[in-house]
Amino acid sequence: MTNKVPITPVEAWIKARTGAVDADSLLSEQLVRVRAVIDYAKAHSPFYREHLSGVESSAIRSREDMAKLPFTDADMLRENPLPWLCVGQQEISRIVTLESSGTEGAPKRVYFTEEDQELTMDFFAHGMMTLIEPPALVMILMPGARPGSIGDLLAKALERKGVDSVIHGPIAMLEDAYEVLRQTKANCLVGIPNQVLALARYGELYGNPERDEIRSVLLSADYVPKAISEEIERLWQCPVFGHYGMTETGLGGGVECAVLDGYHMREGDLLVEIIDPKSGAIVPDGEAGEVVFTTLTRKGMPFIRYRTGDISRWLTKPCPCGTWLRRLDRVSGRISGSVSLKGEEKLSQSLLDEVIFKVKDVMDFQTFLSEGKVLIKLRGIKQPDFTVIQREVRGLLPAKAGEWQIELEWEPLEVFTNRGTLKRKITDLRQEKTDLGREQE
Repeated sequence: MTNKVPITPVEAWIKARTGAVDADSLLSEQLVRVRAVIDYAKAHSPFYREHLSGVESSAIRSREDMAKLPFTDADMLRENPLPWLCVGQQEISRIVTLESSGTEGAPKRVYFTEEDQELTMDFFAHGMMTLIEPPALVMILMPGARPGSIGDLLAKALERKGVDSVIHGPIAMLEDAYEVLRQTKANCLVGIPNQVLALARYGELYGNPERDEIRSVLLSADYVPKAISEEIERLWQCPVFGHYGMTETGLGGGVECAVLDGYHMREGDLLVEIIDPKSGAIVPDGEAGEVVFTTLTRKGMPFIRYRTGDISRWLTKPCPCGTWLRRLDRVSGRISGSVSLKGEEKLSQSLLDEVIFKVKDVMDFQTFLSEGKVLIKLRGIKQPDFTVIQREVRGLLPAKAGEWQIELEWEPLEVFTNRGTLKRKITDLRQEKTDLGREQE
């Protein structure tokens, strides 16, 4: 019986750009590029000249040797991004500011040259062919008002493949976004997970007539809860793909193939590792840990062993699509997305997402934790079933759940407050800080 699942187009793209024909030859090319980026960064960046002073590129001969390189992280980037640059500021064509709120301090700023953005568009152009083919129209629900923003780059990449697009931007008013969707008869949507779910549930008020045109959906900008994918698939009766990436990876990172089970990463541009978040040691394939990456082709601002704070693992079985590329499992949440309740017990945003987004009529929610109290503010067109949510959330709490009061509030969803690529998390009022970031439009 022949395999009817199409092989990911990312494989041919990586092969053309690296010459790799299998996983071993790809790793060899990645290590060549790691050594080159170390030398490049030390020669041109004051930050890396000091940060990597104790390591010679010649020492990196295997995946295990990556452990000889020190980590970088978001706090280092916030402290002073300019010394990370390997080019003069006149060569920078785009600066993305990722704001922080609360007590998190200065924003992160990530710098791109025109060449860096060209690499991103190249990945977008090939990766999107996984889920759409011309002629088609893609509705982009991502920041795209400024040249070089993610929506702008995606639209330009699609144009190269003969695919039309309309840049709507992140959803503010559901009614307005739905009207654009109906008028344009878009065949594919690209957007933030909970916003796309809200749009599909809004359409449910009218029987979801838009599903006759929609062929596929791509969810990006935050980790993708399974509950959201399943609900969108049910409402629109189309495959729902996931994309994993962040501004630091160059906006693009990896995309699922038609199997819908793990991301095929842009491994010609990124070397990805999974580490133990406590010890920093590289963990065996199949074991969950923190995603760390090194950029292999960035000119403006390279990232070397950058800790993302995202939790995932390498899947160990070959992909049923037939590619030799590895698969990164869907990100299950962020390290900062969990808050301690008592002792070793924790409550995580990802677990809340999986139970609350399954409940009909929930379009968005925020969680606030204080002493002995979990407050969940729910938003939607109609008030959801509080009894179901109370029961499901209580099941996530410790055995002595009676010590915790669960309070639910509901308000109509008129305007989305997260206008950018916001990372959702529990707000711990006991610590009075949050870590919510967005790409400015």
